[in-house]
Amino acid sequence: MGFLDGMWRGNDSAFDSGNAATNAIELRKRYAQVSLTKQGAATGNLRVNLSWRMRTSDLGGSQRESLLRHPFRALKPPEVIAHSQSMVNVDLDLGCLYELQDGTKGVVQPLGGLLGDVNGPPYVKLSGDDRFGSGSGETLYVNLDQRENIKRLLVFVYIYDQTPAFDRTQAMVTLYPGNGPRIEISLDERHPQARSCAVVMIENIKEEIIVRREVKFVYGFQGELDRLYGWGLQWGRGFKSKTGR
Repeated sequence: MGFLDGMWRGNDSAFDSGNAATNAIELRKRYAQVSLTKQGAATGNLRVNLSWRMRTSDLGGSQRESLLRHPFRALKPPEVIAHSQSMVNVDLDLGCLYELQDGTKGVVQPLGGLLGDVNGPPYVKLSGDDRFGSGSGETLYVNLDQRENIKRLLVFVYIYDQTPAFDRTQAMVTLYPGNGPRIEISLDERHPQARSCAVVMIENIKEEIIVRREVKFVYGFQGELDRLYGWGLQWGRGFKSKTGR
């Protein structure tokens, strides 16, 4: 039985809408999916953006307990950690496992220069490789005008430099349909040793495009996500170019 078996999959129109002023749908554990088709947003280019930044301060539970025991520590200047070597080296990447209706499977990702194609198979293209957590982040484009050719897409995030540090980043994956509100998935769960995270599944189910929150952290890389979701690809080591972007 899959780990999502038994999850509520009833009325697709029920979801956390967040602040109406932000025009955003926030997918959470309780309300984990939305239908782009029912929202009238299953056409045009779907933009999937990863943005992230390092935590400048992180008062976890143990630190709060320490302040309760030693209240005068709150008067000390905060420790500056934003420029430590471990903080600078974290490099989150956005990728997508795809399966088309004709059985074609593969991956779009920065490693190996597998950037895809938005106008031809796999109808997914990666634009940009943000290595420093800038405001623009990294973006995937999905051509939903070719939705009849798409079976499923698994959008994932991984840490390229092999330093497990999801607990030190504030990452957000945001989907921008061609019509209607954006869809937000926060990677706010604490998994300090995880190196990859399956974030969101986009599936064509009986000609309906469903977006479902996954947020499943694993301790390996793409190969472990492949095994978890049954893609069946062959994996080898990959490298980025040494350019700045």
